[in-house]
Amino acid sequence: MPHYIWQSPDWPALRWQSDRLLTPLGRARLGQGKLLQQAEALGFDLGQQAQAEILTEEAVKTAAIEGENLDRNAVRSSVARRMGLPTAGLAPASRHVEGLVEALLDATLNYRKPLTEERLKGWQAALFPTGYSGLQRIRAGEWRSPGEPMQVVSGPVGREKVHYEAPPGEKVSGEMAQFFQWWEQSQGTLDGVLRAGLAHFRFVTIHPFEDGNGRLARALTDMALVQDEKLPARFYSLSSQIMADRDAYYSILEVTQKGDGDITVWLEWFLGCFERAVEGAESLLAGVLLKARFWQRHAAASLTERQRKVLNRLLDAGPGGFEGGMTTRKYAGLAGVSKATAQREIADLLDKGMLRPKTGGGRSASYEVAGEA
Repeated sequence: MPHYIWQSPDWPALRWQSDRLLTPLGRARLGQGKLLQQAEALGFDLGQQAQAEILTEEAVKTAAIEGENLDRNAVRSSVARRMGLPTAGLAPASRHVEGLVEALLDATLNYRKPLTEERLKGWQAALFPTGYSGLQRIRAGEWRSPGEPMQVVSGPVGREKVHYEAPPGEKVSGEMAQFFQWWEQSQGTLDGVLRAGLAHFRFVTIHPFEDGNGRLARALTDMALVQDEKLPARFYSLSSQIMADRDAYYSILEVTQKGDGDITVWLEWFLGCFERAVEGAESLLAGVLLKARFWQRHAAASLTERQRKVLNRLLDAGPGGFEGGMTTRKYAGLAGVSKATAQREIADLLDKGMLRPKTGGGRSASYEVAGEA
């Protein structure tokens, strides 16, 4: 049986080599400061839209890391409704999506509230409102029960590879009691970004629930970062970057969880991931500005919800829009209308100066969002 970090007599004491972390921590902090300055210049209205886009991205990507594909429009609808933003043209959200958004918002907006067993169990229950994970009944809102070991495995049945085995269920309550105590005591005594990395590692190592541990670890990481920045607003998505680096993420976790308590390699990777997440936020903020300016220019335009939905999808795709541009066929598919209706609504958007013909297209006419004059 492999020796896991939680089996060490020193657990949960963890150690790291500070000299190896000075440079990556400095780079991470520098990027963080620059981004927060840019975000401050957005103003209230644009800042709210940026927060909504970041939260939408966070929810979609934290689910995607676990292999779950969420409807981005449904997530955006849930976020917009909870933040008091317009929801016209957005799909309604399922209870499952609402639960994830609720947990992420509570972790960030209410970052000053104590982290308690009841609160954390409430987040997990919100992720599984039916009490099922797929077709499997789980203990929603409760710690893992004693019995079968909780293992992280891969590979086909009969040839599974065990990457990690968590502490047995009977130890979870005691492990989490220590975690909550550490959470309170570490705030203000550890560098905030390092604390976020430590919280993430400790939580996924304990693996206290039957399901949802990864999503909750990332929610706790967000909460720790917000406590460090002392701003309920988020302007970067760590989950988006973890998704981009998913193979490395799981590999570093496995190596460190089978280690002797020195988690330097994990913290080095986490700081690098954080730095890349902050850098990637610049393009997202640019997209928010593009979208906001577009709707400011066309605030008086009378549109159907279908037209708003299609325009938002084009704006979300960035300045270049969809590959090949928006065609009548694509419009009809997105809006759920006939080709004739799509042609009429596209013509209306052309007349209002909200779409323009895309140059250099193929045989079929295609369109893109009209930019600033």
